[in-house]
Amino acid sequence: MSLANKLAEERRSRLAAERLLELKQAELTAANRKLGRHALALTKQIGETQAEVATVRDENEKVKSDLTVAHQKIEIAERRLWHSIQTIQDGFAFFDGDSNLIGANTAYLNAFDGLEEVAPGVNYMRILQILTDEGLVNTEKLSPDAWRAMMTERWLQPNPEPIVMRMWNNVYVKLIDQRGHGGDVVSLALNITSTVKYEAQLKKARRKAEAANRAKSAFLANMSHEIRTPMNGVVGMADLLTDTPLDEEQRLYVNTIKSSGEALLVIINDVLDYSKIEAEKLVLHPEPFDLERCLHEIVMLLQPIARDKGLPLLIDYDVFLPTRFIGDPGRIRQVMTNLVGNALKFTLEGHVLIRVTGVPDKNGAATDIHVSIEDTGIGIPADKVDHIFGEFNQVEDDRNRQFEGTGLGLAISKRLIEMMDGSVWVESEEGAGSCFGFKVTLDRVEDDQPAPPRLHPKLRQVLVVDDQPTIRGVLERQLGQLGLEVTGVGSGAEALAAMSDGIDLVVSDHNMPEMDGMELVEELRGAGWSDVPFLLLSANASFAQNDPSFRHVQGLLQKPFPRQDLFDRLTEMGQLIEARARPVAPDDQSDPTSKPVDPAPADRTVRRPARLHLASSRDTPETEAPQEEAAVPEAAPAAAEPDAASPGLRVMRVLAAEDNKTNQLVLRKMVRDLNIELRFANNGLEAVDAYSEFEPDMIFMDISMPKMDGKEATREIRKLEAETGRHVPIVALTAHAMDGDAEGVLSAGLDHYMTKPLRKAAIHERVAMHCPDDAQDVLPQAEDAAG
Repeated sequence: MSLANKLAEERRSRLAAERLLELKQAELTAANRKLGRHALALTKQIGETQAEVATVRDENEKVKSDLTVAHQKIEIAERRLWHSIQTIQDGFAFFDGDSNLIGANTAYLNAFDGLEEVAPGVNYMRILQILTDEGLVNTEKLSPDAWRAMMTERWLQPNPEPIVMRMWNNVYVKLIDQRGHGGDVVSLALNITSTVKYEAQLKKARRKAEAANRAKSAFLANMSHEIRTPMNGVVGMADLLTDTPLDEEQRLYVNTIKSSGEALLVIINDVLDYSKIEAEKLVLHPEPFDLERCLHEIVMLLQPIARDKGLPLLIDYDVFLPTRFIGDPGRIRQVMTNLVGNALKFTLEGHVLIRVTGVPDKNGAATDIHVSIEDTGIGIPADKVDHIFGEFNQVEDDRNRQFEGTGLGLAISKRLIEMMDGSVWVESEEGAGSCFGFKVTLDRVEDDQPAPPRLHPKLRQVLVVDDQPTIRGVLERQLGQLGLEVTGVGSGAEALAAMSDGIDLVVSDHNMPEMDGMELVEELRGAGWSDVPFLLLSANASFAQNDPSFRHVQGLLQKPFPRQDLFDRLTEMGQLIEARARPVAPDDQSDPTSKPVDPAPADRTVRRPARLHLASSRDTPETEAPQEEAAVPEAAPAAAEPDAASPGLRVMRVLAAEDNKTNQLVLRKMVRDLNIELRFANNGLEAVDAYSEFEPDMIFMDISMPKMDGKEATREIRKLEAETGRHVPIVALTAHAMDGDAEGVLSAGLDHYMTKPLRKAAIHERVAMHCPDDAQDVLPQAEDAAG
């Protein structure tokens, strides 16, 4: 190889090495730069880490410091809590899930009288053992074993019920134990000794109050009986005096004595009723009864009061409402008598209206009965409406009393209605009148209810005449509900102007100003309306029948009248209209217009006139009018003398057990006209002896008598009858309802009861009802003829 080639090759090698060196240097430089950047980043990261470490170190120190402070606070709180628990006078303890004591305050531990065994770690069952073994607890009627078993069973329950235990020193402790989720139990032992003593004092005071209330009720019952006994004699003798010949002044005095005595009896009965309600001795006696008849009995009782004050006493009983229900008729009658009597007492002019409506329930078995009593009396001030049903409350000021009363009637009525699960209400405007009402739900009786009449098709239009808008409105509504077209007018003159050929019946009130009912019927007949039936409504039927113009009247209704009487009269009026339209038979030679036609059955006593004579008064002379028919009963056979009519029959024997001599005299005078043999017994013992000796057919038994009362005497008589199979009717004589509950009365065997003061007619009716078949007629001849 030439030197030049070698040099060239070396040069190339050198250049290649230089390039390789440059390349490596470049790579080394790049690596150094990368290493520098990495070192810089690592240095920065180390710095950040160091900063974070410093921060964590600081935070750790702070947390340690906070934990130390928190621990100190917890220790302080625990000390304060425990200190507070220690200061509690009631016991406080903790138990773990195994029923071991964790801790307890001093009050809890003191109950164990310093026993060292009762300390943290002792088991609850051991605590119960210590309580009984050491006699620290009074187990009352339980044995120690039974008491521990009862307490153990209670402790193991998830939520133990609080229990009261009596300690040896008569300290009462109430244990309240609360179980946590982990099974731990917090037990609190409350000292309730003062509460127990207070409750004992309250019970003692309550017993004294109840005893005082019973004593009060017994005092009221005894005193009311003692007062009623002579008052019954006064009223009874006054009633007998009214049957004797008296002049007007003497009759006034007797009636004043009688009314004053009856008023006093009402006050006494109110007080007795209220005392029974207060003592919860008053019970209800549901039975089937006729609500409408009950209402009319009340109205007949109060009618004299309304008549004396010149007040119309009206009844508006829904035509389509049933009448027979199941309830306590005596108490319902008492409520309605109180409300109606109250309305009459406080009403000086206007009217008193009794309105009865009802809403049946879905199945029709029961009915919501609404009874309202509207009056036009003095009304009630707005500030006294809320307390009018309170005890002894009166509308009037005590210092200026115009109306007498106890203030108990409304309170008793409210209590009675609430006992029937009903409600009482009142609406009133001072000076304009009041409306008292009550609502009760009564079950219907499952038998025939009165049905509206099936009127004659030719009875379509009715003219109603009455000067009282309220009465006229009631009649218009009742007749309208029956499908009749009704025209109402307020006077006789308006009636004459309203008469037309379309009027089929005239219904008129009797007592009206300017032209009364009798004058109206005279005018109608004189004007040629001789063929239109005339139905007269009168509050005094006998007075109307004695009027000469009554011969023109075809029907009479005594006000207030039951709707069945109204139905009967409307049916009779329909028969009249039919008779008027029927042609006269050719062989009838008599004048049909001069004959009275009576649609009433021949065997019925004519107690209301059913005048069917439709001819004009000009066609028949007054002297020929059969006016006396209305007042004389048809086919009333005369009663024969007892001995002649009933030969060989004995006289009925009646025993009366009555300790009061005045009441004996009253009863003797009341039955002196009866054909009976009467014997008296002065007490229950004599009554039992007389039963065996006298063998009475009937017994009147006074309830309250010395030595043996009426109920005990009745029981003894029933025992004697059990041996013979005989049953004598025994009628209780009581001053006010029945003394005692219904159970006692029924168990004594009493059949009926009569309230004092006794009524002569009621006594006669009861005796006649129980007259045996083998005895002579007890009623006198005059009563038989009138019956």
